Amino acid sequence: MTDGSATNVTGMDDENKFSDPLDHKGLIHQAYRIDGINIEECRSVFLDWALSLRDGQDTLVAVSHFLDRYEAANPDHPMTNVLRDAQQAPVRPRRRGGWKSRPRAPFSE
Repeated sequence: MTDGSATNVTGMDDENKFSDPLDHKGLIHQAYRIDGINIEECRSVFLDWALSLRDGQDTLVAVSHFLDRYEAANPDHPMTNVLRDAQQAPVRPRRRGGWKSRPRAPFSE
């Protein structure tokens, strides 16, 4: 006998499935629930989440929100590590080739 609420295969009721406005697909939440997920899979989930962010959403604010929500209970989870990495400033790539990297004679008139 059921209490009348619908439950999906993840055990979450449908009405609360995506209750986090910063995780409207529930990707980050589900990553923490997957037993044995590895860092590569978490990076893939994170990329999918990042690509589905709503316009104007600050990524760093959202990442901080998820760390506040999940880090204390899951300090060694691979998704926690991915989120920590996402807080770091990206390394500016160095130009390694092309005409700008080749030495040129000074310009003279």
